[in-house]
Amino acid sequence: MASINLIKAFSTAVLLLISLSGAGPVLPGGQVHAEKPGEAVHEINEPLNVTIILQRVYLDGEMSEEKVVETIWSLEDFWAKYDKWQLVDMEAKKAVFRQDVDDISPLLKANGYFGLSDEGVLTIFNGRPDGSNIIQSFFQIDLGRLESIKRDQLKKGIPIRSKQCYEEVLETFKPYTVKDLH
Repeated sequence: MASINLIKAFSTAVLLLISLSGAGPVLPGGQVHAEKPGEAVHEINEPLNVTIILQRVYLDGEMSEEKVVETIWSLEDFWAKYDKWQLVDMEAKKAVFRQDVDDISPLLKANGYFGLSDEGVLTIFNGRPDGSNIIQSFFQIDLGRLESIKRDQLKKGIPIRSKQCYEEVLETFKPYTVKDLH
């Protein structure tokens, strides 16, 4: 419901900007409504330039942003282009769209490793585990129950190259979670 209100507000802002530019209210297809009866309906001669921020949110919590400048001639075409995105913020000449991506971030694919923090928490590191460059932490591991081969894997670092690997490692170590006794 909130995104529908943002869409309406953004459309209103775009219409207001075009109106203030002297073109008059915009009709679908980029036409402008005549101000007075008898005036001709005409095409917009000058497009509206809007800065678009595209945010992609990945399974691992990372978010990337891409900034583009869109030239809007038709609101219908503009909304069709971003129909798979959620409008999360808008201003007069700026809109922020967000999209959830069913994959891990490019950062994890390039340089992410599962390991253990100094406190024994299953953690993703930017690079091999060394106690710093933590990207994300998950849950405390019961090191007493963890087999030595698995502990050695985590000590060296388990590279994360795909969504499948990410999910498999989380599932593999979930049974070793420290149970809260409180």
